[in-house]
Amino acid sequence: MSNTPMAASPLTRAVLEIDEYVSGLGWDQPARLFALVDTARLRAEQPSLADRLGLGDEQETSGLTPIEQDEVPTGKPLDEFLGTIAWPDAVVGCALSVERLMLPPSAEASVPEGMSEKKLTRWVADHPERQEVRMTVAVLREGSRESALRLREKDTPTEVLTGSELVPGLAQALAATFEE
Repeated sequence: MSNTPMAASPLTRAVLEIDEYVSGLGWDQPARLFALVDTARLRAEQPSLADRLGLGDEQETSGLTPIEQDEVPTGKPLDEFLGTIAWPDAVVGCALSVERLMLPPSAEASVPEGMSEKKLTRWVADHPERQEVRMTVAVLREGSRESALRLREKDTPTEVLTGSELVPGLAQALAATFEE
C-alpha cells in the first residue's frame, strides 16, 4: 500500500503511511486521530485483528501499525479534546492529521494585535499569502516524534516535508496524552 522508504525509521514510515492514507481522502477533511501499535505484538496478541488489517506474515515485524480512532469532535477545541485522551498500555504512540492555514514568516509580522481568535482566523483565511497545509504529527510513548507536512499547492508524495521538530506544539500536546 505504501510508497514510504524502507530505510526510514518505523515512526517516519508510520507518519508517511498516515499522510498517504489521508491524502487519498482529499482535502477539507476533519482531523483524524490514530493509535500506533507495535506490529509484531499486534500479530502475536490479536491475530484476527492483524488479519483484518491486512498484516500478513510477509510484512516486516519491526514496524508500527496506525489504527484510526473514532472521529475527532469538531465542536471542541483540539487541545481540549487531546486533554481527555488516555491510551492503554498496548498503544506505543499516537498520531494526528489536521489541516490548517499558515502564513509565511513575512506575513506573520503584519498580524494586527488585539484581535479576537475569530477575527484572527478570518484575517488569516483572507490573507493573499496564506497556505493550506496538512500536518501529520506522531509521538511515541518513549518520547520520539515525527511530522509530515503537505502543502495543498504542492500535493504530491515527493513534496512532503518530514522532520521531528516541524510542529512542536502539536507534538507536545500529543505527548501529553501519555502522561499519567
